[in-house]
Amino acid sequence: MRLDRRGLLAATGAALLAGRWRGAAAAVAERALGDPSAKLVVVEWFSMTCPHCASFHLETLPELKKRYIDTGKVRLVVRDFPTDAVALKAHVLAHCGGPERYFAFVDAFLQSQSRWASARDPIAALKQLAKLGGLSDAQIDACLADRGMEDEVLRMRLEAQQKHDVRSTPSFLIGGKVHAGNRSPEEFAKLLDPLLR
Repeated sequence: MRLDRRGLLAATGAALLAGRWRGAAAAVAERALGDPSAKLVVVEWFSMTCPHCASFHLETLPELKKRYIDTGKVRLVVRDFPTDAVALKAHVLAHCGGPERYFAFVDAFLQSQSRWASARDPIAALKQLAKLGGLSDAQIDACLADRGMEDEVLRMRLEAQQKHDVRSTPSFLIGGKVHAGNRSPEEFAKLLDPLLR
C-alpha cells in the first residue's frame, strides 16, 4: 500500500488532469485552531505518518496553544501533505469525521501512529480507530472509496509544493516564510514573538 514520493506525485498529477477536485472540496478543507481575527496566521502542512508531525502535535502544540492560540494571538491553519498512500487514507478518514471531530481524529491517529502505521494492515488498523471515533463500517468504506476526497487531499499537497515550495513535513508558513521541521516552543517563540509586536 505504500507509494514512494514519485508514485504519490504521479497520482496527484493524474487526479489534477482528471479534474475531479470539485466534488469533495467542502468535505476536505483546511482546518484551523484559534480566533479567526488573530493577529498572526500560521499554516502547518503535515502528514499522518510523519513521526516529526506527531511530535509537534503531541508535544509542542499543547504549549503553543496555551501561549498563543488560546490567548487569541495566533490562528493555526492545518493543511494535508500526505507523504505516502497510507497517510493519504488517514487524512481522508480524518476529514470523514466532519469539521467538529476533525482534530479529535487527527489527535487519535497521531497518538497511535507508531501502532497503525507499522501494522501488517495499516488500513484495517485505521478503520478500527475510525470506528472508535464514531464512524460506522459503511461510512468508513464509503469514505475510503471516495476518490474525490483523495483528490482534494492531494490537491492541498500539490498547492503547497507549487505555491510555497514545501518539501517536507511538518512545514510551517510564518510571516510569509516557510520553516521546515518541528521546533521547541521556545524556538517557535523566537519566530512568532517579533511578528506579534
